[in-house]
Amino acid sequence: MLREAVDQDVVLLVVGDPFGATTHSDLVLRARALGISCQVVHNASILTAVGCCGLQLYSFGETVSIVFWTDTWNPESFYDKIARNRSMGLHTLCLLDIKMKEQTVENMMRGRRIFEPPRFMSVRQAAEQLLDIVQRRREQGDGNLGKHDLTENTICVGLARVGASDQQLAAGPLAAFIQADLGPPLHSLIVTGHLHPLERDMLSQHALPGWTWPEPYEDHTKTPNTTNAEA
Repeated sequence: MLREAVDQDVVLLVVGDPFGATTHSDLVLRARALGISCQVVHNASILTAVGCCGLQLYSFGETVSIVFWTDTWNPESFYDKIARNRSMGLHTLCLLDIKMKEQTVENMMRGRRIFEPPRFMSVRQAAEQLLDIVQRRREQGDGNLGKHDLTENTICVGLARVGASDQQLAAGPLAAFIQADLGPPLHSLIVTGHLHPLERDMLSQHALPGWTWPEPYEDHTKTPNTTNAEA
């Protein structure tokens, strides 16, 4: 692509905002090193569009990606980042895995350009993996979890097809998303941290069927430095 851009116009179309991924920053640096001028047209991004659910964007911590597990690869690093965000009272946007043009090991070894059907992780699948980790952590801790660990009752928000006319938002405890069907992709999941009363009111507008806020609501992510005025 860069070779072609030396003497002609080349356009790269991406999902979301170009600088939402470091890959595209790398392309800009490499192009400029070759003396190729670049023009960036910014776009809507899930990183900001998630504000539609009512959570305040400045209350989000590090964004994580939840990947499809395999029989031999079950990473948990995203869970630790979620717990770290919660220790600071911050929400976590979880970007869910997308598999496009994936090949089986056999097809790769044989050099056959045969690709598997596209797969898009759903909120339900992400919840299942998170709950598996919760159960493992509970077993490792002799039945106990850390203060900022997730539980089955951690309030989460499921988002589907954000920005489309049929976008869907749902709020409720993590375990409830095992049964939730938010329809076709693309999906994202938010694990909440400390919730401002206004955020609670907004999430109540998207409560999963049959779910209501527990009263009194106990916020385990509230940090010692949070005052009533801030809450």
